[in-house]
Amino acid sequence: MFFKSDLFKYKQYSGKSSLVLIITTQGLWAIIVYRISNYIFKSKLPIIFKKPLLLIAVIFQKYIEIVTGISIPYSCKIGHSFYIGHFGGIILNANTVIGNNCNISQGVTIGVSGRGEKRGVPVIGNNTYIGANAVIAGKIVVGNNCTIAANSLVIQSIENNATVLGVPAKVINKLGSKSYI
Repeated sequence: MFFKSDLFKYKQYSGKSSLVLIITTQGLWAIIVYRISNYIFKSKLPIIFKKPLLLIAVIFQKYIEIVTGISIPYSCKIGHSFYIGHFGGIILNANTVIGNNCNISQGVTIGVSGRGEKRGVPVIGNNTYIGANAVIAGKIVVGNNCTIAANSLVIQSIENNATVLGVPAKVINKLGSKSYI
């Protein structure tokens, strides 16, 4: 499980103890439930044990979704050192793929869009920062080290190190995400 790296990242950003973070940080609650649920989902447990455990996991996920406004299905693929900057309004499609060391802000939606062969869910690269209320939709690839500005609508693939802004999002520079992550 990657939870240790998630917690370490939260500690780096806040300077607070693990206990304080676990008690007070809604984004971390959602990540904890996701990591445990995803571990069960990927496990090779016999189906007789796995199905009831997944049912319990879904109940916990729905509770977290109601309490925090963060929806992370157990079938998502999220790399290590994942950080949710603020809670609320975060919705990830069940087939979402997010790389390592990524940060997302409140109001972010990563979802399905498109028609025919273009219908699908985004794949987000490593070290990507996604600003508040951004929407990333469709069968696209967001490269590594990208920055997606707040309130942007990303519906086309983005190359590595790009910063995008707008509706629809356009590349505004190639400075990457280093100063955001």
